[in-house]
This record gives sequence, C-alpha cells and structure tokens, in this order.
Amino acid sequence: MLVCDFNTSCLNWMNVDDVVMGGVSDSAMRLNPEGGATFSGNLSLENSGGFASVRAVLERRNYDGFVGFRIRVKGDGKRYSFRARNDERFDGVVYKFDFETASGEWWEIELPFAGFTPTFRGRTLSDVPPLDSANIAQIGLLISSRQAGAFRLEVGWIEAYRAGGE
Repeated sequence: MLVCDFNTSCLNWMNVDDVVMGGVSDSAMRLNPEGGATFSGNLSLENSGGFASVRAVLERRNYDGFVGFRIRVKGDGKRYSFRARNDERFDGVVYKFDFETASGEWWEIELPFAGFTPTFRGRTLSDVPPLDSANIAQIGLLISSRQAGAFRLEVGWIEAYRAGGE
C-alpha cells in the first residue's frame, strides 16, 4: 500500500539538523519535478555536529497488519536511517532502521517493523515497547555517523507491505 508518492502524499517535510545543538549541517527534502523527492544537504562535524534529518507527519497512521515499509531509493554510497515515531512530538523516542546505499543505483529496500530499534538522541533504548505499527505518526530520514560532506538520497516512493511481499 502506497504511503508516500510525493505527488499527492508526503508533500510537507521539515528538516531537523544539528543546528538544534550548535552544529552547522543543513538538509532539505525537495520534491522532484519528474516524481519522487530528494533528501540532500551537507553534513558537518563542526561545533560538535554530525546529523541532518527530515521528517513528515503521516495522514494515514494505522499500519497494523503490515510487516514493514519498503522504500525505493537511489543513493550516494552512504548509510542512512529511516525513522518512525508513534507521536507527533518534536523530541522523544524514535525508531530507526539503518540501510546502506550504492552510488547512483536504484534499490528497493524492505524495512520490517520488527527490525526498528528504539533510540533517543542517538542512544539505543532497551526499556521501551517496540514500534507500534497501528500508530505511526511521523516518518523521516537521517544521515549521521561522521559521514561529513555533501549527501544526496533520491526517494522514488515509500509503501507498506504485508507478509509475502505484497
């Protein structure tokens, strides 16, 4: 089931970069005229920085009965994190699923809900419940892990899939 096509859904993205703690990284999610969107910017390690991210509030929130999200991406060879939240808060617990990219290649990547790790400000949490697929309020993308410099991740679409891949 389609979650984001970037033509009729997932049109409003907000960037949250390390400037919130004094860093100087910058990022944006821009809709592409030919379809899809591009998460790009510059990751800087200056002033104890080191992350750039974007997020969107979902219209549909109940993905109970689905196994996970599937994304179609064309990367730059860097590692990214797909993120999901069970609330609309700015800060708090976020569930992440890290994935690799290959420079210039389109990949379809499955992100099973059971594989999302709960974190808070980069630290893994062990005392919180797993991601609640019946109430996913926000999704996002993040780059960190000391991958300084320009980055670019094209996203063709995001969908939810059921067991058996459908």
